[in-house]
Amino acid sequence: MQAFRDAVADWAAGSPGERAKELAVRLRVRTAVLLEGPSDLAAVETLAARRGRDLPAEGVCVMSMGGAMNVGRYTDLLGPPGLGLRLAGLCDEREQRYYDRALERARAPRQGFFVCTTDLEDELIRALGVPRIEEIVQAEGDLPAWQTFTRQPAQQGRSPHQQMRRFLGTKKGRKIRYGHLLTEALDSGRVPAPLDDLLASL
Repeated sequence: MQAFRDAVADWAAGSPGERAKELAVRLRVRTAVLLEGPSDLAAVETLAARRGRDLPAEGVCVMSMGGAMNVGRYTDLLGPPGLGLRLAGLCDEREQRYYDRALERARAPRQGFFVCTTDLEDELIRALGVPRIEEIVQAEGDLPAWQTFTRQPAQQGRSPHQQMRRFLGTKKGRKIRYGHLLTEALDSGRVPAPLDDLLASL
């Protein structure tokens, strides 16, 4: 399935799509889950694993589009105008109009897409609470970096929630790592609704 992801990314970047088409048939891909970035992908895959789901075996490919502005390209390639896959995914509230426009143009149903109020990191922080996330940060050895970050002048006047959301995005790879860790730490009844609804729809 990673080979299919790579082939689709190459196709979206302008390469021929034969490889992606061949793999879609061979792997029996039926659904493409479109996510803005790799941290969202880490969260979806982590929750699926927690619930005993093997998405690739089910014909579900979860992929990062490299930014919400690429949604039109991916819906054209993977939806009804292209491979004819069922489309699903998450989007941030501020970018919902781009998704709506892309899905309408591709003549793809809107039902499989779920909206995060700000973004998925924000949903996870609200679900866990900053004190619980601080425990995870400490266990990961990032507590000194977090404490230094909160003392910066630019962070004064911001709520702990806002500070944590900004902190998770300050170092390359941190959002991806914590996308997995925060999702892994969720109580079963505290999974953010967009993430929970997405997985239930697949």
